[in-house]
Formats: sequence, C-alpha cells, structure tokens
Amino acid sequence: MGSVGRSTRRAGIGCTLALLVALTGCGGTGTSEITPSDSPAPRRTTPAEVCASLVSYWAKEALRGGKWAGIDWEQKGFSNDQYELHEQILAAARAEQRKRGAAAAEALIGRESQARCEAAKGATGSSENWRPPR
Repeated sequence: MGSVGRSTRRAGIGCTLALLVALTGCGGTGTSEITPSDSPAPRRTTPAEVCASLVSYWAKEALRGGKWAGIDWEQKGFSNDQYELHEQILAAARAEQRKRGAAAAEALIGRESQARCEAAKGATGSSENWRPPR
C-alpha cells in the first residue's frame, strides 16, 4: 500500500475517533451523562391505534389524490376489515368535502378513523395474512 493509501486510512481512522470522542463526550470537562430517565419510556401501540393511523393516512391520501393512493389494500397494510372501514370513511369524507371543504373532510377522517377502529378493536381479525403482535 502506498503512502497515499496509508494517509487516507489514517485520516479516516482519525475522523472516526474524533467523532466517537464528540459523541461520547470523552476528554471534556463538565459534560453531563445521559441517564435512563432522560429518555422517553417505550410505549406499546394498540391495534386500534395502528388501525386508526393506517386508515386515516390512506383516506387522506386518497382524498388529496396522492400519488400512491391507488395501490392495493394489502400494499397499504390493511386487513379486510380495515379496508372496509377505509372505504366507508373515505366516502363520508368525500361528501363532507363537497359540503364543507377539505379541512372539514380531513377532520372527519381523523375522528371517524379513531372512533371506528377503537370500536372494532383494531379491525385486524379478518385478514388471512394478519398476525397478532408478539
């Protein structure tokens, strides 16, 4: 290996070490340590929350005419029941959009997705390819 290769490799190692020192705070004075209490506690997402997020996202995309709104329901991650909720909510949102505008339609999507997914406990049991979280 020539002197150029060795100097490039040394520079790379030096940059990596400098980055590690900067990230870990090594060698500095007055640095504070991060404690577990500084990090947010992990939170488990319920099937109803996942359902509401999926249904709401895709209904809003369809309402806006988003680029990916027309992909298959399985590609969107829906169960059979979630897809049915999506179609019902989207139809109601389109009617709301004609009456009161896009903002009112998107608000309806948010409310209805949350309420209907909670009532259906996530609407996950009807899909042959769905598996419960472990």
